[in-house]
Amino acid sequence: MDITLANFQLKAIADLTESMEKPNREIVLKSCTGSGKTIILTHFMDEYFKSNAKTVFVWLTPGKGNLEEQSKEKMDKYIHGSNTKLLCDIMTSGFEENDACFINWEKLTKKGNTALKDSERTNFLEHIQKAFDNGLSFKIIVDESHQNDTIKADDIIELFNPDKIIRCSATPKSYKDAILIEIPEADVIAEGLIKKLLIINENFEQNISVDDQITYLIDKAIAKQQELHSAFLNLKDRTVDINPLIIVQLPNKSDALLENVENYFESKGITYENNQLAVWLSDKKQNLEDIEEPDAQPVAVIIKQAVATGWDCPRAHILVKLRDNMSETFEIQTIGRIRRMPEAKHYESDLLDCCYLYTLDEKFTESVKLSLGKDALDACKIFLKQEHRNFEIVSEYKTDVPFPRDAKLAMKVISKYFESKYHTSKDLAKNKTVLGANKYSFDEDIVDYTKSGSVATLNKEEISDLNDIAIHEELSTTKHGREYHHCAAEIGMKANLEYSSMNAILRRLFLDNVKCEHKIVALPTRALYSFVINNKHKLIDDVRDAMSAENAQITLAFNNITEKPISFPLEMLFTYDGSAKSQAEMTKNVYKGYLSSAEKRSLPEKLFEKYCESSGKISWFYKNGDKGNEYFSIVYEDNFGKQKSFYPDYIVGTTEGKTWIIETKGGFTKSGDSEDIDKYTAKKFGVLKKYLGKYGLQGGIVRQDKQSGELCICTETYSDDIKSDSWVLLSDIM
Repeated sequence: MDITLANFQLKAIADLTESMEKPNREIVLKSCTGSGKTIILTHFMDEYFKSNAKTVFVWLTPGKGNLEEQSKEKMDKYIHGSNTKLLCDIMTSGFEENDACFINWEKLTKKGNTALKDSERTNFLEHIQKAFDNGLSFKIIVDESHQNDTIKADDIIELFNPDKIIRCSATPKSYKDAILIEIPEADVIAEGLIKKLLIINENFEQNISVDDQITYLIDKAIAKQQELHSAFLNLKDRTVDINPLIIVQLPNKSDALLENVENYFESKGITYENNQLAVWLSDKKQNLEDIEEPDAQPVAVIIKQAVATGWDCPRAHILVKLRDNMSETFEIQTIGRIRRMPEAKHYESDLLDCCYLYTLDEKFTESVKLSLGKDALDACKIFLKQEHRNFEIVSEYKTDVPFPRDAKLAMKVISKYFESKYHTSKDLAKNKTVLGANKYSFDEDIVDYTKSGSVATLNKEEISDLNDIAIHEELSTTKHGREYHHCAAEIGMKANLEYSSMNAILRRLFLDNVKCEHKIVALPTRALYSFVINNKHKLIDDVRDAMSAENAQITLAFNNITEKPISFPLEMLFTYDGSAKSQAEMTKNVYKGYLSSAEKRSLPEKLFEKYCESSGKISWFYKNGDKGNEYFSIVYEDNFGKQKSFYPDYIVGTTEGKTWIIETKGGFTKSGDSEDIDKYTAKKFGVLKKYLGKYGLQGGIVRQDKQSGELCICTETYSDDIKSDSWVLLSDIM
């Protein structure tokens, strides 16, 4: 099965590959549930095998749920021709080069476990010894590592004498001198793999006094399940029916509670007999077969702690958590069960792109908010004020054509970048001279550099004054072939291109016997190997810069843009921080009940909203969404020719009757340094200015000058220098 890796997954693979070359033994991969950790690790192992002989990966999984079999199946599915083994296969044929072995911890550690009798244990140790004798080295992957931090587990790891241990978890413990590779949750959300927000206790009354938590919470959950189910059925172009699932989590010692929950569901027509209710407890299991399927019959499943690890059911949308006192680590894992998107994409619907928690357990709520931060919020529905219901603005939408990562277009972009930076041309011989003058090496040997001489003190200046000595090694295609592939993979990963695409690009641009109108230099195969190996770091820099450079954008036949006038949504799911000190209503917002504690909001957004509320020149403001057809967007193209949607932050009405479109960005420090982390601000400014000119509107970029504390706006030409004339005080013009 071919799978297109997300950008954050490619970056994680590149980071893992890089960390294998560092001296640290421990590597920690922190990735939230739903980020495709198994996909990342299986592709990483596959890439690592390509350039590292005599390696065996041992993947250790927790005991419950046959996770080792699930993980092996995924690698077989994603990586064609991979050598995967379970413990039974190892006991039969031992360890071999490039094996990926999936082993359940408990089969090795649990007392009285019959999986390995004493004689078999001896046999297992002999297989490890035989692997050592054959020159194999072991690398360990510890899945769900927070569950297996015990002396027994440590003893098992040490049997393999690994020089690298990769520990993976959504909630990892800290390890001394470990390299931490953390996948930002925001990146996983941006790719559509997990839900945008966890909504806690939506539309709960302010002061709840309930006799029966079961009745109150399950009623809320069933109503939400029906609302979600109806929305899924009404989706346009749906390819699969999705029946959203409620998870009811009971405290561990709660037999009476279990019976009450079952009875209440039965009173609502949700029973074991009609297959709408499922249960997954250690001593009671019912209606679990194919429960993970998108359209499975059960609308609710009752669980305790055991199901939290590794269970993958993307249709799970709602969690009802009945009171108990569990550890924080486990709580985060439980929330992970409802965070995956059913089809690994957002539906551009606030309702469907969020997950829902209902609980009266304040301690649990606090813990979840602490661990998820602004990804876990209170929510209520708010409505558009009457006077803003006739407002319209023209919104642009991109064509609904899925855009693959295009190696041909990437090749054009890289070629154009070399042309711009190094002035390359159609004269390939001249190009070689030009690149050589810019410190590209065309040595046919593999060249390593070291220093020679003596220093009195270990300071930078003395060391840099030493003689550089080049060590030449004759290229061997068998020996250096792996290194070439390793370099090609690394160059590609740094630019979010898969190995196969990057290899094809390098061959077309630099190899003599491959036809290509964008060719830069023509080298024989052996020379290409040494060129890529010797220039790896320069190629990484140039290819990465080519992907983001403004002037490398290739003009293609522009895809059609759909333009249509839209109004503000009549109602919205308003998310806010219920624990914030100020809960004042912002009366100038177009929605009734819009509070100053609105979240998610960046600091620039909060400052701008305060400004709008207090300014005598502004009569109303609207906070735009960041995704979805119901929100205002402007279309532009990136360097790959891919259409992208830009959602400006605010639409503002002034007392003079003018409409402004505002994008807010990070400010400038007191010394004038930029705190804007968006590399595309200049590009977005250009897109916004073009749109404003087309429709005769006002607008610009707003940032804070921390030296004066004032908000400033840029409306004519964009500058990243607050001292330039491009920036004027916001209060002077709106």
